[in-house]
Amino acid sequence: MTAPSVVDLQPADTHPLRQRVLRAGVPATDVHFAEDTWPGAQHLGLMVDDELVAISSWIPRPPPDELAGELAHEPGGAAVQLRGMATSSELQGSGFGGILLEDGCRRMAADGFAMVWARARDAALAFYQRHGFEVVGAGFIDANTQLPHHFVVRHLG
Repeated sequence: MTAPSVVDLQPADTHPLRQRVLRAGVPATDVHFAEDTWPGAQHLGLMVDDELVAISSWIPRPPPDELAGELAHEPGGAAVQLRGMATSSELQGSGFGGILLEDGCRRMAADGFAMVWARARDAALAFYQRHGFEVVGAGFIDANTQLPHHFVVRHLG
């Protein structure tokens, strides 16, 4: 097995894993995000043995209004949303997703972002917490997936 390497991707490169992992067994089937082509959007992948095994998209944008009260005490600065984080189902728990997440956070800090936020599936909350994210606010059912989610936040300072 070759050492994992983080690579830059085009939005379309993320679609197969988004489909297989994020849309498996849920009502929504669309894997195109309107934000994929926003200025500053970055798409990262983790390659192992010439295979794309994990993906993530990083969208410069402030946290949503429903988090404003929860984050009032937090430091300011530019924020980036993590979207479409996925690791091949057969490799979940292998540490590959964590490698990609940590590299993405390092890149975002280097780009001047102070905070990463995401709408995380409840099934993945422990993963995010292991990587320094805090669960913020009340849970909700995501309109696309119909699965329980919470907001998660990590400060990059």
